[in-house]
Amino acid sequence: MALGRAFSVGLNAFAPRVVEVQANTSRGTPGFSITGLADTALREARDRVRPAVVNSGFKFPDLKVVVALAPANMPKSGPVYDLAMAVSIVLAVPDNKVSSEKVPSTVFLGELGLDGAIRPVRGVLPCLIEARRAGFARAVVPMANTAEAALVAEIEINGASTLGEVCRWLNGEFVLDTSAPLVDDTGPVVPDMTDVVGQSQARRALEIAAAGRHHVLMTGPPGIGKTMLARRLPGILPSLGSDDSLEVTAIHSIAGTLPPARPLIVEPPFIAPHHSVSMTALLGGGTGIAGPGVLSLAHRGVLFLDECAEMGAKALDALRQPLEEGEVRVSRRDGVATYPARIQLVLAANPCPCAPAHDVDCVCSVVTRRRYLGRLSGPLMDRIDIRVRMNPPGNAALLTEAGEPSAAVRARVVAARAAAIARWAQHGWRTNGEVPGPALRGEFRLVPAAMRPVELFLRDGRVTARGADRALRLSWTLADLRGADHPVEDDVAQALLYRDRGGFA
Repeated sequence: MALGRAFSVGLNAFAPRVVEVQANTSRGTPGFSITGLADTALREARDRVRPAVVNSGFKFPDLKVVVALAPANMPKSGPVYDLAMAVSIVLAVPDNKVSSEKVPSTVFLGELGLDGAIRPVRGVLPCLIEARRAGFARAVVPMANTAEAALVAEIEINGASTLGEVCRWLNGEFVLDTSAPLVDDTGPVVPDMTDVVGQSQARRALEIAAAGRHHVLMTGPPGIGKTMLARRLPGILPSLGSDDSLEVTAIHSIAGTLPPARPLIVEPPFIAPHHSVSMTALLGGGTGIAGPGVLSLAHRGVLFLDECAEMGAKALDALRQPLEEGEVRVSRRDGVATYPARIQLVLAANPCPCAPAHDVDCVCSVVTRRRYLGRLSGPLMDRIDIRVRMNPPGNAALLTEAGEPSAAVRARVVAARAAAIARWAQHGWRTNGEVPGPALRGEFRLVPAAMRPVELFLRDGRVTARGADRALRLSWTLADLRGADHPVEDDVAQALLYRDRGGFA
């Protein structure tokens, strides 16, 4: 009987955890079994690891081999444990003569090919962050994942191409690649706001939304510029901070959408799914433990739902809880997966099914128009801070007027965000859109004169209690853009009017 041990890191949704891999060989009917709540992809590792070990020039024991993955009550999925299992089995056979000196301080991540090649896997970034937190000194990862792994400081990264290289490295006979390949750090090209002519009201609305991270609904006929404006919103948002950047990159790593040439996401992501997107794709799903959906991929960025009136009502209403809480919780067979989803939602819709260039040409009945936008339920609309109705620009605007560049707008947005951070920092909030209602009505309550518009709207039933709180958040953003210390009555009134627009007639 012989025992080999190695360490890996597994993901339970967005929560990584160190996994100890033990391989035991004993007398009995020859076989290879894996214990520890392994899914189908992991159970198939038996047919990958055995030939990988043999084809790498090592002896695979002709005995009963049991590989245990601990903790045993944690569901485990995917091929990320292949390399650690192979190392533990090689160490369990004395004839292989592989040193175990470095193993206790090393985590091994990677999928194995039948020839012993190490293939890339998802989720390397969050796994290594957890390994660093757990006190491991080094990690062995696939060569294709070294750029992503190099984002984690204070842990030695070793890139390997084959199982043979890893075993020779353990014996001190080979040096693994410790340098990350050159990557493109220029970031994605975002269209500039200067391309947009006219639409000054919609441009102003997006600037306010960007300054406070407020949600927006744009309505108007097709071809008027709703999508054009939405795609330029990331260009006026501040860049991500270091912690946010790693968090967003980790989500995309788990989803397998991380660009190989640009492993670190430093600008707010822009996610625009097709209007036929299902609720599962929106929130996240899959068998076992749910994977991240488009809501989580848009974390700290923009989720743009074009033609939102064409989406299913259930999918739209599924947005309500994440918009309030900033996270998605999806229950599946193996547990509840929780992913961050603090997004800025931008909705765009035509006013009716026929959607003519001018309302006078509409052939839809009043009932048809109301039913068309009726998929946007009242509770969802109550969470939309800014509603703007866009009209066709005049001929003169199309021919002569040039829009303000994104750089100029972004400078004002960054200044407003800085003012909000300075005000809310001690409470843990970073944007006006995150401030809870009790704080706005308590410690940061406005003077009675400034609150008068809210009282009038509440008395007339034109706004709910939640809507009043969101209007107050918007008024703080308007004050920050003016450079004022606090909102005045005009700011509150303007915030309420932004909630009252949108062309839902």
